[in-house]
Amino acid sequence: MSERALTQQIQNLKKHNARLVRLARDARSKLSAALDGTGLCLWQLDVPSGKLIIFNRRWGSMLGYQPKELSAQFEVWKDHLHPEDRPWVLKAFYDHLEGKAPYYEALHRMQHKNGTVTWVLDRGRVSERDASGNPLKVTGTHIDMTKEKQYEEQLALLANHDPLTGLANRHALIKQFDERKQTGPLCVAFIDLDNFKHVNDTLGHRSGDVLLIQLSQRLRDTCPPGTTIGRLGGDEFVLLLPFALADATIYRAAQDLLHAVLTPFDLDNGVGSVGASIGIDEVQPQDSFVEALTRADKAMYHIKHSGKNGVAMGATLISVSPRLTA
Repeated sequence: MSERALTQQIQNLKKHNARLVRLARDARSKLSAALDGTGLCLWQLDVPSGKLIIFNRRWGSMLGYQPKELSAQFEVWKDHLHPEDRPWVLKAFYDHLEGKAPYYEALHRMQHKNGTVTWVLDRGRVSERDASGNPLKVTGTHIDMTKEKQYEEQLALLANHDPLTGLANRHALIKQFDERKQTGPLCVAFIDLDNFKHVNDTLGHRSGDVLLIQLSQRLRDTCPPGTTIGRLGGDEFVLLLPFALADATIYRAAQDLLHAVLTPFDLDNGVGSVGASIGIDEVQPQDSFVEALTRADKAMYHIKHSGKNGVAMGATLISVSPRLTA
């Protein structure tokens, strides 16, 4: 082959190689754009060196970092695992490398640059082994699941909490009742507000909602530790108190609850005042939530029929203390 022909062939190879490089760069750019659009991060780990190849920029950005701000190394990924999740996530990863699991998969937390948490669904599989079967490369994906987890948490909150006050709803109260009944003494308190309709009629429903929100916070501040506070709806509240009816804590709690309700509420367009009829009864071993609540409700009606603004503990009526009427 003449020197001229050889030179021409070299030039042709260079042109062909440059074309292949452009095609590869273009393909990688399109792949990166496609993956970024789905929130998917594609990665490959070189096991011996610990070097990570990140095929698009989602991994760093999902943790709040700029491109190339994070070093693409296995140790860097380990350092950003949430401390509570790190042990089991690494175990799952090494179990796959050792052949104990067909693939690696973990839904876990990672530490965001700003100190918050990013939820990641991490999947991977050994894609190359040496002649002895030792893993050389692992290829996988990261998917940012933070929004999905937040949505799950919101759904769980709605499923178990009153949307206005944030207190436990009926579903959560029943669940707590079934659990607490097995662990020791338990009382159910039923609170029905008196004259709440007057607040709605004179100050408006918005002010009525604000009063309920303020009262909910007062109940949180007032109730003994361990109390579950719930709202059935409207102006009806239910407490699960982990004490026997004869316990002095119940008596003190009853007085404090009355004080919390009877203290006037400062609202945007005036002062709102309500009263309360409260019934408390102790849960019996055979009681369902409905049965225990019915007895507390019956005790509450003793107060309704006796002038309101008081507490009935079983069959015992408690008058309002001077502290509350001052």
